[in-house]
Amino acid sequence: MTIEYVLITPAHNEAAFIEKTIQSVIQQTVPPKRWVIVSDGSTDATDEIVKKYLDGRKWLELVRLPERKERNFAAKVQAFNAGYERVKDLSFDVIGNIDADISFDNDFFAYLLGKFEEMPNLGVAGTHYIEGGFHSYADSYINVHHVNGQCQLFRRACFEDIGGYVPIKGGGIDWVAVTTARMKGWMTYSFAERVFHHHRKMGTAGSNELMSRFNYGKKDYFLGGHPLWELFRGAFQVLKKPYLVGGMALLSGYFWCWLTRFERPVSEELMKFHRQEQLGRLRQLLSAPLNLRGR
Repeated sequence: MTIEYVLITPAHNEAAFIEKTIQSVIQQTVPPKRWVIVSDGSTDATDEIVKKYLDGRKWLELVRLPERKERNFAAKVQAFNAGYERVKDLSFDVIGNIDADISFDNDFFAYLLGKFEEMPNLGVAGTHYIEGGFHSYADSYINVHHVNGQCQLFRRACFEDIGGYVPIKGGGIDWVAVTTARMKGWMTYSFAERVFHHHRKMGTAGSNELMSRFNYGKKDYFLGGHPLWELFRGAFQVLKKPYLVGGMALLSGYFWCWLTRFERPVSEELMKFHRQEQLGRLRQLLSAPLNLRGR
């Protein structure tokens, strides 16, 4: 394989799962040219676990950042950029941003690199993921052209074209990067033939999960989501656990931001593009039953 890739992993207190991620990467049939793990002020055993694997692996590097008083999604971008400084002068074709709480099979990156070789316009690639009994595509209202933020691979030309990640405190940094890539004419895709496993649950039962849904609704608003799309998304979530209240929490978050005129961090251009995509997909979804009846 002629394509070379590098990886960056921002990690803050990831001792519970980072060893699974390290073992997955070192067992790859096609190893990275460089993998920089950025310990972002970790106070647990994250650094010690990484150090166990440094000997004999010149391609693996640990970067330590000082502790931060404030934790937000923008901090993840700052940690990623610290890793990027360590690889930017290398020659490579693909750059990956992977979280420190995922695992995958040993041909995972070889498979995705093959897609970059086959598809010259592929700008961002990834796969669906499994989290316990949840499948990110089968059990959600998501588009195959969205690439999940826990594992995103960018063609270097695409990453430079979009200007890298935008540091947004409220989240959505992965989504903004992928959507901006499509807006600029790149193809983005989550392939179904492979999956990765996400080991840290995004929400738990009870109030924590409801708050998570509420926050997802808020994020849908400040990233510019169309209200009609959000209504259909909320209706879809009503049918998923926790039944009824999950969808209501999602809609509450969105329309709370709408009523309070919550400030959006995305550009008018990106919001317009995003809404056009949503309405186009909504037309496809609504026309599918009609097409079936017409056969």
